[in-house]
Amino acid sequence: MNFKSTNLKAILFALAILFAGAIHLSATIGFMQKWWPQATQMSPVATATTNVIQVALLLDTSNSMDGLIEQAKSQLWKILNELARARKEGQAPELQIALYEYGNSRLAITDGYIRQVQGFTSDMDLLSEKLFSLTTSGGDEYCGQVIHTALNELKWNIHSGALRLIYIAGNEPFTQGHLPYAQACAWAVDKDVIVNTIFCGDYEEGIQVQWQSGAKLGKGAYSNIDHNAVTTFIETPYDEKITQLNQQLNATYLAYGAQGQDFKMNQTAQDQNALKYSKANVADRALFKSSANYSNAQWDLVDAYKKDKKILTQQKENLPDSLKQLSLPDLEKEVQHLIQERERINQKIRELGDERRAYLETEQANRTGDTTNSLEGSILKALREQARQKGFVIE
Repeated sequence: MNFKSTNLKAILFALAILFAGAIHLSATIGFMQKWWPQATQMSPVATATTNVIQVALLLDTSNSMDGLIEQAKSQLWKILNELARARKEGQAPELQIALYEYGNSRLAITDGYIRQVQGFTSDMDLLSEKLFSLTTSGGDEYCGQVIHTALNELKWNIHSGALRLIYIAGNEPFTQGHLPYAQACAWAVDKDVIVNTIFCGDYEEGIQVQWQSGAKLGKGAYSNIDHNAVTTFIETPYDEKITQLNQQLNATYLAYGAQGQDFKMNQTAQDQNALKYSKANVADRALFKSSANYSNAQWDLVDAYKKDKKILTQQKENLPDSLKQLSLPDLEKEVQHLIQERERINQKIRELGDERRAYLETEQANRTGDTTNSLEGSILKALREQARQKGFVIE
């Protein structure tokens, strides 16, 4: 036997197998890129925390959706307050909300008329600011593509105990666009993200244009709303006092850092945005601000101090002149005083909030009409059941 000849044949045979495999792999990747784009893309690095609720709001901002955006603005704090009442094993979860707009002709066609307005954030003042910046303009609404984009771009928590939700709201056929909604919903299920669909229009029409199908494929809930209905606020005897306490609460915040004053100004700006609707809405916002989920350690010295006392020495030069002149012991004494004052105010807001909630429940029980036929109602109705599946209780 010729050893060299045999060796050469073996090498050539092995190379042929590798070449054939490479061709097959290339074809497979090409197929996946065309029909399953997420399989070849890397999502942002995510964390693994069990006690977290992530909600991605995908809102249609085409011409006919002014009413939907108004409902989102006017009902934001009601929705967040319900989320803030969630508990897992007695502990409040971390809340993270993301916001997308789609179907707006001012957005790039190359992006499918889709824009990430805000990635996952626990800064609800920032979320409110971004929400109030939305405007509508005609366009094409690609539901499958915006779901896919949110799944791909956002830092979804990877822990099996985390609650991950998408709410998509709009009024055009769910089938529009080149990326099939069934494919996007299947990927959501694979990532353990629930897709809830909210059709802005008649219930049966929503079924006909596949919004119910999208929810079924996404293991979520289908609902419809009258998006042009104006949010009704029930005024209570507690709203005025809670509004006054909210102003006192703002006085306990000490901005630090290069952007601290900008954040503090935005806190006030979002109070004013809430007031555009009613004092009852300001009361809803104040109740959220009194919860454990409203934390501003990135700009407020009081919240930052509660996390790490070294912040006083690290940020002393970035404080207002009136505080910068204080000695470190005096500065610490002032911060500790504000901690106590804030807790006193928050406790009073929460106590009034409990009385206010009982008052509202009585008033709502005496009123007729479907309270779920709104963005708030649809979101919260689905939330309560889906939260239970992950071990959360809405208290």
